[in-house]
Amino acid sequence: MIAAVAMLATSGCVRTAWNVATLPVKAVGKGADLMTTSAKERDEKYTRRMRKQEEREQKEQREREKECRKHPDRCQLDAYPRQ
Repeated sequence: MIAAVAMLATSGCVRTAWNVATLPVKAVGKGADLMTTSAKERDEKYTRRMRKQEEREQKEQREREKECRKHPDRCQLDAYPRQ
């Protein structure tokens, strides 16, 4: 019985020692994960950036068209009209 109690008491110490010993490895791994970007994250970021750019371009196009309707004499025609 004393051996069982001693075994249980030391298992907690061993587990704590193991956690302390592996903590730097886990910390470095977590840091590396935070510093690197996965392919999926890069794709999502690229897609988001492209969508925002398209939205800006569409807004600018609408503003140009509105200005052309108000002041046709100031409007410059596009070299390649859209179809």
